This record gives sequence, C-alpha cells and structure tokens, in this order.
Amino acid sequence: MRKSGSCLLLIFLSTFILCGALHAQEWVRVFRIDDGDTIVLADGRRVRYIGINTPEIGHDGQDSEPFARKAKAFNRHLVEDRRVRLEFDCEKTDRYGRLLAYLFLEDGVFVNKTVVAAGYAYVLYRHPNDRYTDVLLQAQREAMRLRKGIWHDWKERTGPYTANIKSKRFHLESCPFGKQTASENRRRFERQWDAFREGYAPGKRCLGTPK
Repeated sequence: MRKSGSCLLLIFLSTFILCGALHAQEWVRVFRIDDGDTIVLADGRRVRYIGINTPEIGHDGQDSEPFARKAKAFNRHLVEDRRVRLEFDCEKTDRYGRLLAYLFLEDGVFVNKTVVAAGYAYVLYRHPNDRYTDVLLQAQREAMRLRKGIWHDWKERTGPYTANIKSKRFHLESCPFGKQTASENRRRFERQWDAFREGYAPGKRCLGTPK
C-alpha cells in the first residue's frame, strides 16, 4: 500500500512539474490568419487556440460553415501582424504538430476569450489543457445571453442528446458514438442550447458546428 501511494505521489508531482514547465510563455509576431482559431507565426509555426472552436472554412469545393469567414475576419482584426504572447498549458502541441496556446495582446487582451465573447466560437474542453475553461465558459454564456454571432439566429435541432461528462462532448441520442458512452458518464439534454451553456461541445462525427 505504501509503495502504491508513493508511485501515485510521484506521478502527481511529475505531472505538476511538467505542466508547470509548459506553462511558459513567449512573445511572437503573427504573420497570417488561417481561420478563426488558427494562425501562422512569422517563423512559420502554426498555432491552434486552446479551449475554443470556430466554424470551419470550406475547402476543396465544400461550403464554409455559417460565420466561418466572419470569425476569420474578426481574428485577423485582432492579431494579424501584431506581437502577441503565447501562453502554454500541459500539452504544447497537437497531433498535427501545431502549437497549442492561449494568446494575449500587449495590452493584456485575452484573444481566445475575446473570440468567444464576440460569438464567433464556442468552448471546446480538452483535458488536460483546461486552465481557462471557466473564464471561457463565462464569456460564452454572456455571448449566448446577448445572442451574438453564432447564437444570434439560433435554430434548435431535434434532440434529445447524450453527453459525456468526462469528455464534455454531446451526440444525438441515436448516434453510435453517443451510445458508446458509459452509463455512469452520461448526461441527457433535450436541447443543444442547454448543452452548450453547460460547457459541452458537439461531437464532430455526428453533429458538427452549430448553425
């Protein structure tokens, strides 16, 4: 029992130290805007904003999702050709090799939060990069209350929905991915709106971005 407790303590301390090291920051200049939540730095590195998701811009003949181009334009207005501070969380890169970061302008403006507050993004929880989840969710709830951006002319889809309390994703109740959620991790929502307000995001494989 003592050995097991020591191992758990070592794992906890290692994780704490690792996350602390990755919570470093660096100042960079933004070269180009890919979309509402992704940018390219002057040195060529790509950065994906942590904790948010904006509508997708269409490629290869596909239509862009509603508000995708407005989200990109808003992001461009915020950061293009400007010096920003990147703040990292526990994971510094994603599976595509992009940096994962929170962005701050020189005057202290929190870019990730600003995009959400304008209604051009919703909160996308992803453990363990969750330091500002509560801040972002508060901004989203206010944007929803004011019906900004993607929340302005909201059209509810027929539910109900099965949500996973661990991943913070929700699916149509008929979706196979939702049915794979363990019963103890399930939460039911009648409306997408309520799921979003509680900090859940749509499972992309069965729902996609809100219209």
